[in-house]
Amino acid sequence: MEDFFSKMGVENLKFKPTYNPYTEPSMEIFSWHEGLKKWVEIGNSGMFRPEMLESMGLPRGLKVLGWGLSLERPTMIKYKVQNIRELLGHKVSLDFIENNPAARLDEDLYE
Repeated sequence: MEDFFSKMGVENLKFKPTYNPYTEPSMEIFSWHEGLKKWVEIGNSGMFRPEMLESMGLPRGLKVLGWGLSLERPTMIKYKVQNIRELLGHKVSLDFIENNPAARLDEDLYE
């Protein structure tokens, strides 16, 4: 997970055990947002429970890792955006979309 997020420019991570009804063990992933001066949740993950997989007809003993990522929150951290409404929703500034690197893929992302 650290390698994945570091490629997006998000490196200050913290992991916390959590409860999810469909995975065990489970954990939340947080990153420090310097502008907000707080930890922001950027993802959730865990190993799917056997009864979840069996109910889908998957073989007994199969191990499946599930993880969900919030792309807007790491974007907020990388580009120092302090309000998520600046990235999403009907009030997003057209100037922001046209001129901000947060609205574009970095060319060096794939290097």
